[in-house]
Amino acid sequence: MTTHDNVDIASPRLIALDIDGTLMHANGHITDVVHQAIDQAQAAGHHLVLATGRGLDGLLPVAERLGLTDGFAVAANGGLTIRLDPAAPDGFRFANARMFDPADVIEAALSLIPDVLVGVQELVRGWKVNRPFDPKLLNGEQTQADVVDLCAAPACRVSLSAPEIRLHLEPLRATGVTVTPAGPDWLDVTGPRVSKATTLERLRAKLGVSIEHTVAIGDGPNDIEALTWAGRGVAMGHAAAAVREAADEVTGTIHEDGSATVLASLVQPTTEQPSEESA
Repeated sequence: MTTHDNVDIASPRLIALDIDGTLMHANGHITDVVHQAIDQAQAAGHHLVLATGRGLDGLLPVAERLGLTDGFAVAANGGLTIRLDPAAPDGFRFANARMFDPADVIEAALSLIPDVLVGVQELVRGWKVNRPFDPKLLNGEQTQADVVDLCAAPACRVSLSAPEIRLHLEPLRATGVTVTPAGPDWLDVTGPRVSKATTLERLRAKLGVSIEHTVAIGDGPNDIEALTWAGRGVAMGHAAAAVREAADEVTGTIHEDGSATVLASLVQPTTEQPSEESA
């Protein structure tokens, strides 16, 4: 791992944190080591920003578990930015929603793969779907709707699932939207030029943090742009080769609490006072 001995770690950072595979294991477990690292980085004054493909259904419970009740979070692969606020009725306020017309990409997907599963993420809770997805694949309640309904309203994110749908990546991108693969059978769609990276850049400017003081940690294809955007992009050790190659450095795997290692490097070490015996 690259060392940063000459970096002023006392200066506040914007730290973008992916959730799944970075902070949280596949079974939903977050280790005490990661919890402690989050607490210490937050206490050091850094801006900790969860940046995830999840919608609010999936993001908000994780933020609460981690004690992140203030500050910003990015959901829907950059399609949605919220301000966490314990005084708000639902614990958050909308900061920005980057909506787009999903009709062209949905119609193109159905033309290419008639049996494709289509999910349109609702702004606050749940999904509209053409047919039910495996509940493990989508956070939140699913409401079945016809294609006309799915195409009718602006969306912040659309998910498409079918065997080997990644082979159709370029034709779907030709509709003008951002299409990000998450495995061979899954594509996530956001608006034109909308990604974790573009939304984090807007947030960076809002917070007045220099690009040199940005850090991003992630493990998936939807993290690649954020890793290249950040002043310090860190890939998890278990990430695919393309993700690791996009990063400035590679930390430990999720089983090695790799994200905690990075967070610890951004916290000023405690200087203990010598005892009388050692003085």
